[in-house]
Amino acid sequence: MSRLSLLVLACIVVALPRVTAAEGDLALKAEKLPDMVVGLGDAGFGVSQKDYSLTTGKAYRLKLKSTGQKPCAWEAPVFMNFIWLRKVEVNKVEVKASHVYEIEMEREGEAEVFFVPIRPGEYAWGCRGLESKGLAGKFIVK
Repeated sequence: MSRLSLLVLACIVVALPRVTAAEGDLALKAEKLPDMVVGLGDAGFGVSQKDYSLTTGKAYRLKLKSTGQKPCAWEAPVFMNFIWLRKVEVNKVEVKASHVYEIEMEREGEAEVFFVPIRPGEYAWGCRGLESKGLAGKFIVK
């Protein structure tokens, strides 16, 4: 093989997009994350856990709970764009949709979200309008 052929071959190999494999195994049962409880503390601006570390390609289930002290319009807009949403369960009712923009909890209640992260990154979540008061956090996806 000539030097030019080897150079062209090397350029093609370098130019090919890298194939990245997800680290999770979808054949396994979804991992239950610690509940995210919003509205804790005397003022109602506390959260049980602000940050969650996740792995791409791994199934998770997250229960969102509200104490009802403060209304919470829970949002994670960028994160929701980079997950595969399996379903959301509310009061033993399954909602199967491709995307959820917001889960609004005006009173005490809960919703469980079943999902698979598909893109690494750090993604903010928060209760709309109450982020500066502490009702916010992030998902860290590796």
